[in-house]
Amino acid sequence: MTKTVNHVVKRPGRRHGDPQTAIPVAEELVTVPGSPVIDGDVSYYSREDPIESQTVEKSADREWGWTVYIKEVYDYRKKHDEVSEPLIEAAWVSGDIKPTAEPDPEHDVTTDIRDKARELGFGEVGYTRYDRRYTYASKKSWVKFNHAICLALEQDYSQTQSIPSLEAEFAHFGTYEIAGALALDLAEHIRSLGYHAQVHSPNDNSGAFIPLFVEAGLGQLGANGQLLSPHFGSRARLMLITTDAPVVHDEPVDYGINKFCEECQVCVVRCPARALLREKVWYRGVKKNKLVYDRCRPVMVTYEGCAVCMKVCPIQRYGMKPVMEHYIETSEILGKGTPNLEGYELRGKGYFGPGELPHFKGKDFEFPHGTKEEWLFEEFKKKVEENGGTPNAEAVEFANELSRMVKAGVSRTDE
Repeated sequence: MTKTVNHVVKRPGRRHGDPQTAIPVAEELVTVPGSPVIDGDVSYYSREDPIESQTVEKSADREWGWTVYIKEVYDYRKKHDEVSEPLIEAAWVSGDIKPTAEPDPEHDVTTDIRDKARELGFGEVGYTRYDRRYTYASKKSWVKFNHAICLALEQDYSQTQSIPSLEAEFAHFGTYEIAGALALDLAEHIRSLGYHAQVHSPNDNSGAFIPLFVEAGLGQLGANGQLLSPHFGSRARLMLITTDAPVVHDEPVDYGINKFCEECQVCVVRCPARALLREKVWYRGVKKNKLVYDRCRPVMVTYEGCAVCMKVCPIQRYGMKPVMEHYIETSEILGKGTPNLEGYELRGKGYFGPGELPHFKGKDFEFPHGTKEEWLFEEFKKKVEENGGTPNAEAVEFANELSRMVKAGVSRTDE
């Protein structure tokens, strides 16, 4: 049965120079542009309980992750960190670099920067006000400028479809490396136009990026907790540049995703860890499908980044236009119930087709919580208790490690 089309969203092509694409949105999928938001609640939570980076707030499980990786992932992550470090350092000081020219008030910087970003390879480019309510508490004093340039770089299609795998991790982290370097180039271009540019490294995030991308009209929040953009769904890595260039802001768009995800639910039912909630809830002022972190994180770390929720999303797999056209023509979700979309393999556990899920034991979800210092202190107390209340050599080593970490700090965000 054919659905009635309410409106058609027109977007630039997937690559620079490609023809424009038109995405039909069925009448019954219409909700609101962007995300359902209670603005006052977003402000309240930002003021009373500001969000914080995982590198700060959950540093214990990040350290634990290194002990769980298989050797191939461990070695690759080490190389990735080495490559990323100079990019992170360059981004950290990028806001302090002065423009290299005087601004021309007659020049269309909005189009100029967008075209340059597309030429560099960014698949989605949008502008919005930089909303500091989504900035991590430890980075609030770092961000200098009020306009946000939202940039999405697509990761390799074939590698992504092999999720979860080492090959998919090459695409995941490799795309971050490319994006970090390209953004530094784009920042230089912005300075050549007479304006400042502060690069928010994708490897050292300054806050929650997705709300800004939604406001810039580059997609909507999916049930998997990821940005679903027109051409590649969540198969992209996101980053920002903030600037004082007088760019014209874009507007949020209703692609039909809010309702579509309620009908699709493939990511929810295929999650190996059962970490996605079926029903939307109001969380910090935004209506969304909530992720159960304590179920997601151990599986993600153990199985090469997992990301099954990305792999089985039809928007990621086929693109938004074909999926929405198929829905309008047939009232069905493209690929739903088929091995082509829903099948995946977990190392050591085998293949799981539609309706099949791996089994995990309770201990598989045990991992340290909180900061590294908190975790190490708990381990120190255990060692002391095991030794009858007297620190032994092993416990003293824990104490020394704790002291070292406190002196070193957990990240540059404390500077």
